[in-house]
Amino acid sequence: MQRADSEDGGAGAVLTDVREEPRKLRPVVVAAAVGSFVEYYDFAVYGALAAILSVVFFPPGNPTAALLSTFAIFAVAFFVRPLGGLLWGHLGDKIGRQRTLATVIILMAVGTVGIGLLPSYAAIGLAAPILVVALRCVQGFSAGGEIMGASTFVAEYAPEGRRGFLTSFIQSATTAALLTGAAIAFLLTSIFPEDAVTSWGWRIPFLLAGPIGIIGLYIRLRLEDTPHFKAIQEGHEVTENPVRETLSHRENYRQIVLAAGVGVVQFVAFYMLLTYMPTYLTEELGFQSWESFLSLTIATAFLMVTIPFAGIVSDRIGRRTTLMVATATLLVLTYPCFLLISQGTFLAAVVGQMLMAIPASATAANLLAAQTEMFPTRIRYTAYAIAMNVGVALFGGTAPFVATYLISATGSNLAPAFYLMFAAALSLITALVMTETAKEPLRDV
Repeated sequence: MQRADSEDGGAGAVLTDVREEPRKLRPVVVAAAVGSFVEYYDFAVYGALAAILSVVFFPPGNPTAALLSTFAIFAVAFFVRPLGGLLWGHLGDKIGRQRTLATVIILMAVGTVGIGLLPSYAAIGLAAPILVVALRCVQGFSAGGEIMGASTFVAEYAPEGRRGFLTSFIQSATTAALLTGAAIAFLLTSIFPEDAVTSWGWRIPFLLAGPIGIIGLYIRLRLEDTPHFKAIQEGHEVTENPVRETLSHRENYRQIVLAAGVGVVQFVAFYMLLTYMPTYLTEELGFQSWESFLSLTIATAFLMVTIPFAGIVSDRIGRRTTLMVATATLLVLTYPCFLLISQGTFLAAVVGQMLMAIPASATAANLLAAQTEMFPTRIRYTAYAIAMNVGVALFGGTAPFVATYLISATGSNLAPAFYLMFAAALSLITALVMTETAKEPLRDV
């Protein structure tokens, strides 16, 4: 490692202290993970309750059009993310990771709680979906700086040889958020009648983001910035304009494309399998709401538990190898798994989702460390934000909409499988040409 590995005090001493006392890494990981939990919790709730939200915020008469509109609004937030990524990346590389992440979590919580307070279409008409779009943009803008900032924060604290394992807990947190969102949706639809959920019950999950965000803000404000960022501060190497520096060097473009490309499978898999799946099971395959939410809860819990183990594997055998095996496996398994799910039984739905969760856990555990290691500390937050947000905007946020559209256009319930296979193929190609970084120290400049 470069400057941050020195033992002559300052940032180097902080890193040495962290290595000698691993328990000091726990609040770092928790602080990073809680914000990502808030981000994905909202997306999980929105996706799980999409069929209900389409009734609440859109005019009656055409359920398919209302559902497509709901997912289109879901996608809007992702197209705002690159703008947020530019701002938060600039601030993260300019003033520090800790202060930026504290601001981000406030905005995310405000956007989510705001949706929970909105009047319905029946109450205020067209203003209802317009306000949903506005608040989704707030969420997307804030999310543009969250997970890449969180993974940068953890990676710049992590000892050598443990970056994959430690950053994987952020992915476990996002999966826990999806699990929580699915579980709450399951409880709502199981305990209350449908008219009660449509009338007021849907608000509860969104309002819960408020106290979660406050807890996350408190934790983040109590931490210092990373040893690597402190190192470039002390060396007067903090860039004046991170965005301009990122975009003015040709070699950065290759790394940005690689970081985005290797993440495509994760973007599509997460939002198709863990956000869109409840709607797919109920609207396309005729499952009861409780069956779809319960099957997703089981599969998501399995995914959450396996991610840290896959993180350990990536530290040992490398990012490139892990990603190649995982994406190739997902490419092969996706169609048979969707075929199994389409059989229409609860057991088949659970088994099909769990089989896809195995390679998905390997991509999830490996991705953040691999992407973070591609960039130097001076521009890491900015370059990573550009790569991640462009990829998510193009492939992640659009996944539920594309899946719904493909089924409508082809008449086949298996159409979403081909989109996920396409994403796996793109990431597999990227993994084949990327450079292995698991055993290399983080670059500061």
